[in-house]
Amino acid sequence: MTSAPAIGTLTVDFIGEEYVVQPGDEFTIGREGDLSIDENPYLHRHFLRLAVEYDMWWLSNVGSLLSATVSDGTGQVQAWLAPGARLPIVFPVMHVMFSAGSTTYDFTIRTEADWFNTSTSGAALSSATTVMPVTLTRTQRQLVLALAEGVLTQSVPGRGAIPASADAAKRLGWSMTTFNRKLDNVCDKLDKLGVPGLRGGPGRLATGRRARLVEYAIASHLVSVDDLPLLDDAGSESD
Repeated sequence: MTSAPAIGTLTVDFIGEEYVVQPGDEFTIGREGDLSIDENPYLHRHFLRLAVEYDMWWLSNVGSLLSATVSDGTGQVQAWLAPGARLPIVFPVMHVMFSAGSTTYDFTIRTEADWFNTSTSGAALSSATTVMPVTLTRTQRQLVLALAEGVLTQSVPGRGAIPASADAAKRLGWSMTTFNRKLDNVCDKLDKLGVPGLRGGPGRLATGRRARLVEYAIASHLVSVDDLPLLDDAGSESD
């Protein structure tokens, strides 16, 4: 029988600054806490918490409104951490991305224990989604890139801006009608593949949907900096 990995320390890396968390300690992340992300008023004072329970490290969402996208180091496995939810830290490297207002933040968690290896087929968390292949048309990819450009090219590491729909449509040279239609198409496509947080509903603001789309696209490596030249070919509203 294979024994469970020993509980070691965690290292949280935010914009190049590392925080080492010892077993037995709690580490809070938010507007205030052990890691003070930003003074952004849309960010909870205490949003995320790292602590050991049941002989494992856990990441908990202790906020009431915001959610976080968590992925393994390869982007093959992804979880959406809603308010009140938590998940075990089971990969040696985990990336965390979340949005507050129009700003998206990201940081990395590293652990000494290696519970799962994503190179092994089928490795997944009970609260996570194994990322399925997604095929986007040229204009759908351009739409995602227009929304993700500020995060992909962030001038301040760990912090990027998501444009308003009108600004993204202008960047692409599209009408708002075309932009909204293509945004609906992309979100519907991903929703059918099981990606949470993209389907609109009562009380769901468009800003939240755009942020979730950017988080998913970057965390799953659906788009990258290498794809940005496609924006220079924008202007046509047809695929």
